[in-house]
Amino acid sequence: MATDAETASTASSASTAAGSQGPRADLASDLRFASDVAATAGELLIARYERVERVDHKSARDVVTEVDHLSEELILGEIRRRYPDDAILAEESGEHHAVKGEEATIARGRTWVVDPLDGTVNYANGIPFFCVSIALVIDGRPAVGVVLDPSRGECFAASRDTAATRNGERVEVSDKEKLSDFVVSLALGGRAAPSRTRAVRKAIRISRSMGSAALGLAYVANGRFDAFVQSAGLSAWDIAAAGLIAERGGATVTDMSGATWFDVTRPTRTIGILAAPPQHHPELLRLAAG
Repeated sequence: MATDAETASTASSASTAAGSQGPRADLASDLRFASDVAATAGELLIARYERVERVDHKSARDVVTEVDHLSEELILGEIRRRYPDDAILAEESGEHHAVKGEEATIARGRTWVVDPLDGTVNYANGIPFFCVSIALVIDGRPAVGVVLDPSRGECFAASRDTAATRNGERVEVSDKEKLSDFVVSLALGGRAAPSRTRAVRKAIRISRSMGSAALGLAYVANGRFDAFVQSAGLSAWDIAAAGLIAERGGATVTDMSGATWFDVTRPTRTIGILAAPPQHHPELLRLAAG
């Protein structure tokens, strides 16, 4: 078994080799790391699936389990070992470990944005629609994204330099010609929500609300959902990985005003996002935004 010193030396050599090939090679290494860590966390989720011992209420409509915390501890531990100087933004612990020598912000440097179990209510109730989401944000822009669905053994992944993939195979957004054929992950709230929801539903085939924003958004990348629309209630860890994956799958991704979808200044649980094939994005945005 390798000693810690040998392991550190190997990691350092690998990092140097990747760095010699430029940023693209660095992101490829980061993407492999995120995929491997997500897979390990996914194994933990499956091992404890339908064996949850404790469910605590985070809010009136959200819960957290001991599995959320165990998964987060596993992921953060691996990040700290591999990238000790990188920042971390994690949902359950509320941890925001800063980049070495910097203030705690994801606008500068490298920050790992982690949701260890997205879809906790589903998970706690035995509904097999949940995921692990890990993103690397560099200077305020998502650069690597992995969304792992352990119940189906599916890993959606992308970097800002590569196409979106599912289990290593390239995927692309829906190519349906008619908006009326669309199946859309839809969650609208706020002003005139009932009328805006009716307008969208009249224009599409059917809407769904599955309970895991990260997985639903990632599904846009391979056309399982033709579009994803949620007007608010999201945080950076919900969208950092999945939004990048949808975008690299060919979707147009924006916030609900049509502006940049990832904005580091937005407070938690206030973000809205719309992802759709480019030819249908403007009309969906018009209907959903009112």
